[in-house]
Amino acid sequence: MTLDGSILAFTGIAALLTILPGADMALVAKVTLLDGRRAAFFTSLGICAGLPVHATASALGLSLILATSAEAFTVVKFAGAAYLTYLGIRTIRDSLRPAVDLRVAAAPVRGGAAAFAQGWLSNVLNPKVALFYLTFLPQFISPGDNVLAKSLLLAGIHAVLGLIWLPLYAYAIDRIGLVVRGARRWLERLSGAALIALGVRLAFERR
Repeated sequence: MTLDGSILAFTGIAALLTILPGADMALVAKVTLLDGRRAAFFTSLGICAGLPVHATASALGLSLILATSAEAFTVVKFAGAAYLTYLGIRTIRDSLRPAVDLRVAAAPVRGGAAAFAQGWLSNVLNPKVALFYLTFLPQFISPGDNVLAKSLLLAGIHAVLGLIWLPLYAYAIDRIGLVVRGARRWLERLSGAALIALGVRLAFERR
């Protein structure tokens, strides 16, 4: 499959979409503040690993169920919203611990597998990503292309962009947390509130 204009156009648009604030960035900020940059990297890896799942579902037509079935969309939507809200509440709860506990909580104690799973679940359980891929990817697939292969290629490009941006964002959040130590708890609470807000927004999202 050659590097055609559609791939270049997708790369440019995907790069812009990657840096827009959303659930992924809020989750990475939360993990960075509570568990450190190593855990944030594995969370970013999990988020990006969820993209081929959506690309495959879109190519095979599975995402069409979410677009046509109100019941399926509602189930997945509330599952994703509940998970984001849970993460936000836990982040705020952890930020309210006494100073001694916070020092322990701030250490990078979360294992890579758990951080990866957290990122993967937050992405796979987001029906907005599934519907986005269902409507967005076909615009860059030509009639003669292998739909599954092209979809996975585009998802791979999107994932690479995410793996470049999200760790850089985590590094910036980590530097801010170190420079402004007194504001660290408030940064944690802000990222937790952002996750809750995104969860509530997702719960009320319409197709």
